[in-house]
Amino acid sequence: MAENLDNQALLRRWRLMLGRYAQPLQTEAWSANDGRLDACLDYLYGREYERKGMLRASGGGSLDPSQLRAIDWLAQTRKLFPQDVYERVQGHAIERYELSGLLRDPAVLASLEPNQALARALIGMRGRLGADMHDAVRAVIRHVVEELTERLRKDFVNAVVGRRNRFRRTQMQSAQNFDWRATIAANLKHYDLASRRLLMARPVFNARVKRSLPWDVILCVDQSASMMDSVIYAAVVAGILSGLPAVNVRLVVFDTSVVDLTHLADDPVEVLLTVQLGGGTNIGRAVQYCEQLVSNPQRTVLALISDFEEGAPPGPLLAALKRMAESRVTLLGLAALDVRAQPVYDHGMAQRLADQGMHVAALTPQHFAEWLAGVMG
Repeated sequence: MAENLDNQALLRRWRLMLGRYAQPLQTEAWSANDGRLDACLDYLYGREYERKGMLRASGGGSLDPSQLRAIDWLAQTRKLFPQDVYERVQGHAIERYELSGLLRDPAVLASLEPNQALARALIGMRGRLGADMHDAVRAVIRHVVEELTERLRKDFVNAVVGRRNRFRRTQMQSAQNFDWRATIAANLKHYDLASRRLLMARPVFNARVKRSLPWDVILCVDQSASMMDSVIYAAVVAGILSGLPAVNVRLVVFDTSVVDLTHLADDPVEVLLTVQLGGGTNIGRAVQYCEQLVSNPQRTVLALISDFEEGAPPGPLLAALKRMAESRVTLLGLAALDVRAQPVYDHGMAQRLADQGMHVAALTPQHFAEWLAGVMG
């Protein structure tokens, strides 16, 4: 009996995964709720069959848009699936199957989970949205920016404000400065044998190394269409660095033209509402502009965030990098990362940039913070 139930459950899962063309796998255990799950999944993933030239069945049981509209589908999906599954399905609907109708109603947009995939879709189609969508779009982008900022801030604070100095103590009680080894040693006399617990009467915190001179960090960000996720992260990083006393931030975005957004660097939301994703790429023009911003070469970091797909002749780009390397500007080429944090870039051009003195790496924002700590330490 137990084996039969296991087989029924397995067949049910395969039936839901394979969709309507696996109808023979439908079991006696198939319930009305399974039918609703199947309808929701088929409304979205049935598009794969259409892409391969297979038409949706007509008549009873068909699930064309007139029978299950996108907004109704969204509401049903939220009710039927766990939160993590719902968010994944929502992302597929917007990114892979381009159900942009979900993004044209402020009420519907307000009901969606404000995650990075949704922000990416909204930024990409911002110019095609009506004026009534502006507040809803801004709210989603702000939520995503605040979430990313909260996650990344401590890494950059540690990198720029200073590493912990284990030889000095501070009264500033911060989790980032907490010295657990010294705290245990200082409180061993308070160990309670009866409860077998260490009573922490006096926590110990390390001071931080003070940085005397500021650094100039120039973020030069490729805003071509393939760079969406990198632009989002770059805007957040610029906002974090702008709030730290030891760094002067310049934010430059480019495609075939160059736009200096330094005046917005402390507001990532405005940056993301300003960037114009798309068009070609002229990295050389952007790097030449950034070269003009350098006033103290030995305390300047130029971070070029790009897929290195240069659309212009590479001579001006390589010459500008060589000049800056010779003047001892610290050069970093941050290769574009996709949504799964996988590097996507032109390896041949990356090697040519490295030959001119640029450090080229595919770094997550957290690792970029560690790299800054090494440069500024």
